[in-house]
Amino acid sequence: MTSVLASSGLIRLELTRALRNRKFLFFSVLYPSVLFLLIASSADGDEKIDGTGLTLPTYMMVSMASFGALTAVLMGNSERIAKERESGWVRQLRLTPLPGHGYVLAKTASAAVVSLPSIVVVFAVAAAMKEVRLDAWQWLALTGTIWAGSLVFAALGVAIGYLASGDSVRPLTMIIYFGLSILGGLWMPTTNFPDWLRETARWVPTHTYAALGQAVEQGRAPHLRDIVILAVSFALFTGGAAWLYRKDTLKA
Repeated sequence: MTSVLASSGLIRLELTRALRNRKFLFFSVLYPSVLFLLIASSADGDEKIDGTGLTLPTYMMVSMASFGALTAVLMGNSERIAKERESGWVRQLRLTPLPGHGYVLAKTASAAVVSLPSIVVVFAVAAAMKEVRLDAWQWLALTGTIWAGSLVFAALGVAIGYLASGDSVRPLTMIIYFGLSILGGLWMPTTNFPDWLRETARWVPTHTYAALGQAVEQGRAPHLRDIVILAVSFALFTGGAAWLYRKDTLKA
């Protein structure tokens, strides 16, 4: 019971800190919507993207919602954890009833909560400004799918936070962040890629992440390959985060 109370207390603290960080809120909540409007501003609402059956605004709505969730969980977790390790905050937490898995859970849960507004805002902007229309079940399914999928990258953020130092965490995170965004087709449809790059993108977890949402928009079941890639990525990222946490504990 004590560990549960400690975990819930840390989650509340993490949420309070995130909501007070205006720069973080801008880049995770508003920035994806601004990018969506820039990309979709001149798009023909009836022209379909090859091989998808989706218009550019509809396609990019899912991509930018996924990008916003990625920003919230990856950028927030990695930098904050690395700096907390360097300042000694994590060492202090080990003296409390909070178990190691509770710390990781609190970081992942708080990041996932912050990612929800970025998804909803992109959807609202797409519906109001670009007249994207879906059935009620599709809006709900999209929100749940993208939100749940963000946990994969929240785990990656935890792993990076334990891998990098306070000085190196930002450049390392930015390389991974932009690499996943571009190669995963979150900034532009992968149909514009060369054949070899398009084939490579199919195995990038951010591409399969957005593909789940696009399957909902198309009214079909997601491809099994996309689910497997995300599941394997989640297992690798959480396993890596757990191993790095234990390694960091032994150093303390």
